[in-house]
Formats: sequence, structure tokens, C-alpha cells
Amino acid sequence: MLKNNLNIPKKYSPSLDLRGTEKAIQFIKSSFQDRLAEELNLMRVSAPILVLRKTGINDYLTGNERPIRFNVLNMNEEAEIVQALTKWKRVALADYGFSHGEGLYTDMNAIRPDETLDNLHSVYVDQWDWERIVGKDERNLDFLKLIVSKIYKVIREMEKLVCEKFEKLQAPFLPEEIYFIHSEDLLELYPDLSPEEREDEICREKGAVFVIGVGAELKDGKPHDERAADYDDWTTETGKSRRGLNGDILVWYPLLQCAFELSSMGIRVDKNSLLEQLEIKGEQDNVGLYFHRRLLQEELPLTVGGGIGQSRLCMLYLRKAHIGEVQSSVWPDEMIKKCKESKIFLL
Repeated sequence: MLKNNLNIPKKYSPSLDLRGTEKAIQFIKSSFQDRLAEELNLMRVSAPILVLRKTGINDYLTGNERPIRFNVLNMNEEAEIVQALTKWKRVALADYGFSHGEGLYTDMNAIRPDETLDNLHSVYVDQWDWERIVGKDERNLDFLKLIVSKIYKVIREMEKLVCEKFEKLQAPFLPEEIYFIHSEDLLELYPDLSPEEREDEICREKGAVFVIGVGAELKDGKPHDERAADYDDWTTETGKSRRGLNGDILVWYPLLQCAFELSSMGIRVDKNSLLEQLEIKGEQDNVGLYFHRRLLQEELPLTVGGGIGQSRLCMLYLRKAHIGEVQSSVWPDEMIKKCKESKIFLL
């Protein structure tokens, strides 16, 4: 089983030693967030690591993951470690008095115990969670593509900056532009491949791709990937039998010869799409939860937002073979041993 979950590049040798890697991580994290905030007009805020279960504010990602739950003794309430902050950010934008075109970002640290541990996935997740208020007329694909292009610009410019500062690294390889394709078109292009294999093929060809429309069933009766009902809008029709105002930013990573997801993002549900998606998922009972109630009463702003993986970006920029080389987490003993034998030094 481990063999399938661990990809060891041939003749791998890290460009930076452990201390050099730590210096580079610090540089990337401080520099990237400043550029992202400037490009999207975002303000940094503090964020929770736990929320009360009864509020419905925690994110359930595909809807199948198990959040870590525990009882807060003095409150007699059940709390959960966050898995992402999508819904919390919309509440914060409303309660903090943000206006149209303004947004926030924060460091999001999560624990996802159901992750399959491999080169790219860890139980510990760190990302920049960001959210920005949009107008009703901006809930469309053109605006989504504009925001994606702004984020990709920051990703690409940061790669150049990191390579200039740390000369031992391989030269920049990200393409100048990101390619947009709907998940339905991707299925038509590669009908005999799995979603992961389709992503590999399109990323190998284009270098950087935004796959639009993740969550709704495609013509084969399956979604490109699962999405929970209450954050991204994956049901709004966008023309030509296409649905969804969300997607994933993926790039081709030569070292591991695979598609490499950097961000999941999208225009968020409004009242109508929330009700439709709750019905599709059979979760109509959630309308009484704190977050859902406020959204249905139109007390929360319309937004676009997402998460950008901090360790994923560091891994990409520093040409690392395993995410454990840029973050401290827990790994199976056999994986630790195999990595050490292959000059992959896990923090």
C-alpha cells in the first residue's frame, strides 16, 4: 500500500539543506501573502482554530470527512477543529463591516484525519484562506476567471522571485498564462480516464490549468470531485449545458510528474444555489443552522473566495519531493524510513 502512496523521484537530491529550507519557507510565506493581499484588496484578520458544532460554520469539504470533535467542559458544548474557514469568512465580512470589493485573508491551520498520506497530502493543513465581497452582477464566469488570473499572476511572479533569491533552485517553469477548461469539457476530452488522470493529462499539456465546475454531476453521472453543499456554487448554469462557478487551480509538477493542486476556490452560494444544493445532498435540515439561517435571510454578503496551500506552494517553489519537507506533521514509520533512504528529509 505504501508503494502506491509514495512517489520517489529518481536521483532526487534537495537543492536546499534543512536550515536553508526553513529560511526559504519564511521568505515565501511573508512575501506571498503581501502580494496576494495587494492584488485582491485583502486585509489580514485573526481566525479561529475551533468552532462550535451547532453553528454549522465549520466546512465539511466533500461532505465525507470527519472533523475532530470534543466537548468544552465549562460550556457543555461540542466544538470542532476547523477543516477550512469558508463559511466563517463570510460571517466575518458581514460582522466586521467590509464593503464591496474589499476582502480578508488569514492563516488557516486545520487537522484532516481522513487524508490519505502521500507526497502531497498531510493530516496537517496550512493555507491562506481568503474571501472578498462581490456584487450580484459579478457572480459569473468572466469575473471568476479574472480573479483566478490575478491569483495565478501572484503565484507565477513569486516563483520567479524565489528562484532569484535562492539560486540553487531549478529555474522557473510555470507558464505565463493559466488555461481554463470546464470539467465537462475535460470529460469529453478524456472519456476513458478518471478525474485524476484527466487532470494529469491536461496539466502535462498546458502547464497551469483552472478546472471549472467541481461538484455537480457530469454526463457520466459523477462529479469531477465532491463538494459540500454550503460554500461553493456548483449548480448555477453558465451556458452550453455547463454548471458551476467554482474550480481548482492546478499546475504540472515535473519532479513528481503529476498535476499539483494549489487552490480550491469559487464564487460562493447565494440563497437560491444554497437551497438547490442542500436538496441535491439531502441536507435540507441544515437550513436552521446559524450560518445557513443568516445566509437565507440575506444577512451575509455575496462573496468569492478560496484557500491557497502554504505548504503546497513552498513545496513547489523549493522543488521538494514530499510535503513533509516543508511542514512538520505525522507520517507512517515505513514512509519515514523510505524517505530517509531516498534523501527526503521530513521535518
